[in-house]
Amino acid sequence: MPAHTANEDSRLSFWLRVREFAVPPSMIETATARRGAGDWAGACAAAGIDLDLHPRTVAAAYGRELADRVRDDLRALAPDLLRWHMPRIAPDGLLRPGLTITLARYDTAERPLHLVARTPPAWADAGQRISLALWDGSDAHAGRYPHPRPNRRFRLDLHRHLWDARRAGELRIRSGASGDGFSMTDPELLAAVPPGYRCAVDRWAAEAALLLRAEERRAGTVLVRLGGRQRLFLDLGEGTPPAPRLTSAPRGGTDSALPVLPNAATWVLPDLELLRTGSIDAGRLHPLVASALVPDHVPTRTAPVPQRAGEPRLVECRGARHRIGLVDGRLAPLDHDPAEIRREELLVGLTGTPLPCLQAIDEAHRRPDCLSGVRERLDHGDITGALAVVEGLLGPEATLCNGALRDELEAAARRRIAYGLFRAGLAEPVTRRDRPGAGRPRDHRPHPRLATAAPAPARRL
Repeated sequence: MPAHTANEDSRLSFWLRVREFAVPPSMIETATARRGAGDWAGACAAAGIDLDLHPRTVAAAYGRELADRVRDDLRALAPDLLRWHMPRIAPDGLLRPGLTITLARYDTAERPLHLVARTPPAWADAGQRISLALWDGSDAHAGRYPHPRPNRRFRLDLHRHLWDARRAGELRIRSGASGDGFSMTDPELLAAVPPGYRCAVDRWAAEAALLLRAEERRAGTVLVRLGGRQRLFLDLGEGTPPAPRLTSAPRGGTDSALPVLPNAATWVLPDLELLRTGSIDAGRLHPLVASALVPDHVPTRTAPVPQRAGEPRLVECRGARHRIGLVDGRLAPLDHDPAEIRREELLVGLTGTPLPCLQAIDEAHRRPDCLSGVRERLDHGDITGALAVVEGLLGPEATLCNGALRDELEAAARRRIAYGLFRAGLAEPVTRRDRPGAGRPRDHRPHPRLATAAPAPARRL
């Protein structure tokens, strides 16, 4: 298989996993209902977003007029849509850690004020929480965040359609799905893009022009970062439409003063790519995204699945169908008498083969088929979804025995403690040297000082 094909398949698989687990439908439904009722704070809570600001405090510090502008943006904020479009990292598709993103910018008499979204550092990212705050150019109130200043590469103030429900319909044009806008046909530029890179080159001219206007420039050079050390320098003239062309690096080898094309404008929108390849149906997208990219899509409400948690399961056992169900909070074989079970447990202790009913119970706790799905949901902060899967397997009143399911839930609880201490400013940052398992692509274990907490006892679901 050619390298670019393999990379494309890997990228599509990555975004399919993100779309399946990162923003569950229950979160979207709850956040949308609360936003529709005017409860923007409740919508943020439903979408896993913590608030480090309050309009009253803003009014006292910056005046009522600016506080009203901030409040209007918060009421229009679709926090679940923001989470949907937040930058993510491989291999698990989790939120890019330690990031500060500008959502809106407000000009004041002294200096601009930014409405920002922040992600915690990797060692405290349990629950995949996001925080909203105002940044006034100082770092006085963001000491616990490793990068409190807004990132020039990841900014959404020029892409409000990625978080503002009032402007979500602009996604169709801004993503290039409509075919409108400037067409990029410069063969030199197309040849400069590395093979396999899914860049939105057809939108670069229009997006670069928007960036220059925001920077109060009529023309100039825009830096395009393609990841790693891959960089392009795009020069836009003063014509209409602007005629972009590649240019050499600025003199002195520095590009820190150049405007940076936002990441959201650099790459093809993942959802658009998934739709075009037939990898996903519009019904699995965020409703605001689906209505923008597929205008003729009619949302359908899926009928609720009957609750079957706790009902006896059937197992083929020695030529007959036996039942497994809850007895005093534990899974137990219902069609075997206690004496037979004791004999089988003794046989297992002597390295014998247990009854299929006992094998099914052991696998449910130690090697369940749903384990990967539970782990994915826990990693993305969907505690409710993970517990629902476990309840569907074991029943709502089951006691978790020793095994993989209990280990995953206990690890998730410990990680949430680490995040709580981080939010309270009671945990020290973890350096690369003392991070457990340093060198691995991803490490979920907490700081050594936090790992000494007593493990959670066996719990009832």
